[in-house]
Amino acid sequence: MSKILGISSGFHDAAVTLIDGEDILFASHSERYSKEKNDPFLNNDLINAALEHGQPDQIVFHEKDWAKRLRNIYGRNWRALREPSQKKWIKNFYPQLKGIPTKSYWHHQTHAASGVLTSEFDECAVMVIDAIGEFDTATIWHWKKGQLKQLHSVWFPSSLGLFYSAITHRVGLKPMEDEYILMGMAAYGDPVEGKRLSRQMGKDHFFFHHAWISNKQSLRGSGNLQRGLKKTMYEDYDDFTIAYAAQNQVEKRIMSYAEHARDVTGSENLVFMGGVALNCVANSRLFDLGYKNVHIMPNPGDAGSSLGAAALHLYDTTGKKVKWNGPYLGHNIEGPYPIKKALASLKKGEIFGIANGRAEFGPRALGNRSLCSDPRGPKVKDAMNVIKKRQKFRPFAPMILEKHVHEYFDMPGGITNAPYMQFVAKCKKPEEFPAIIHEDGTSRVQTVNHKQHPKLYKLLSEYNKVSGCPMLVNTSLNIKGQPIVNDVEDAEAFEKHYSVKVHIND
Repeated sequence: MSKILGISSGFHDAAVTLIDGEDILFASHSERYSKEKNDPFLNNDLINAALEHGQPDQIVFHEKDWAKRLRNIYGRNWRALREPSQKKWIKNFYPQLKGIPTKSYWHHQTHAASGVLTSEFDECAVMVIDAIGEFDTATIWHWKKGQLKQLHSVWFPSSLGLFYSAITHRVGLKPMEDEYILMGMAAYGDPVEGKRLSRQMGKDHFFFHHAWISNKQSLRGSGNLQRGLKKTMYEDYDDFTIAYAAQNQVEKRIMSYAEHARDVTGSENLVFMGGVALNCVANSRLFDLGYKNVHIMPNPGDAGSSLGAAALHLYDTTGKKVKWNGPYLGHNIEGPYPIKKALASLKKGEIFGIANGRAEFGPRALGNRSLCSDPRGPKVKDAMNVIKKRQKFRPFAPMILEKHVHEYFDMPGGITNAPYMQFVAKCKKPEEFPAIIHEDGTSRVQTVNHKQHPKLYKLLSEYNKVSGCPMLVNTSLNIKGQPIVNDVEDAEAFEKHYSVKVHIND
């Protein structure tokens, strides 16, 4: 079978995916090689890393350049028109890809495909919500009998993703990067004032002030938020209450639109993709709508669409789905997983890093590029926040043996398997694990089983035997403002920068 190189670039967080038939050979982000956070441009070292697995026969882009340029003309975004197309980028800067035939799909089509074709569903509703594609900012699809059919779309300038990014910028954070911090801030906002402000935001920015007036039109906006909000807007409220209001508004509108997706497809299965699908607080409420199964690929933003583009071309030409075995698809740090060294650090009460195996494809560390510790004790959260130079209010996530998850967490929808840190759950014993508890009593849970990650499963099992604790704190191994550690050199730089031991192998 031919090799296909999927490419996502030109906006933020560029990435490539190389597949050979049904096998995913490599997938990673430009930022891991350029060391520039959310690098929007392809990187030669990234491309060369992919080509180590073979020369592609076909290049597939995640969106259609001509349509994106047309939208920029419509939006009078003249600066964007000066940027070369993805084809021209390759021709001018990446000679190693010269002469390879190219094609492209629609932006939301590749989002939908990256979710559907990595799921186990034969039939499902598909919901995509992001900032902006070519013109689409939200879409609903139905995957049935091997066909992906679009049923609804929301067009720019209406955009729930741009609304959330505008609020992110309004509170002094970096849009298209710090939305997850805004989500965390929301738990500290004043609920009474926050709900009042949420209603005001509904009036200010959406056609229907209340999300439930029309599920179909719940994301329809009343203006263009691409350039953000004035700093004077909502100046009577503190940043945490503004965050609360924005999160409240987004959750309501995601729920309303997801209900429309359920109604038009009649499905109990949902695939949710696009950058907004990283809002794990909102994701956890989807089960309240009657969905029994929710699949969110661990890289639902634009970078993940490099995989979607390649997988969709494979499916269109052969009728075959890619084999999805998890997100460990990037640069490989060889050697035995550092189980013994990690256990020794835990015995000493240390905070330590793990950099081993193939790097995670996506924005979250899931055991191969992680900063870890015991989640018990009152000082762990503050100590880790000092190391990472993060805001003190921000907690960390637990990774826990799947077979023990219901002993410690009330999982949304009663689910047991949540391997990608996509949902939050109320902790049943918050006083015992302060490092992983948010202000509202929830945790962003990552479950681990033997099939998903046998070595991490062994580490957690061994630690549970000696400590009675089946979980560890897990956060990404990165220096503030830089991407997650990729290679041995990055791991050594982290260790030197923070004086924190990083275990590369046993």
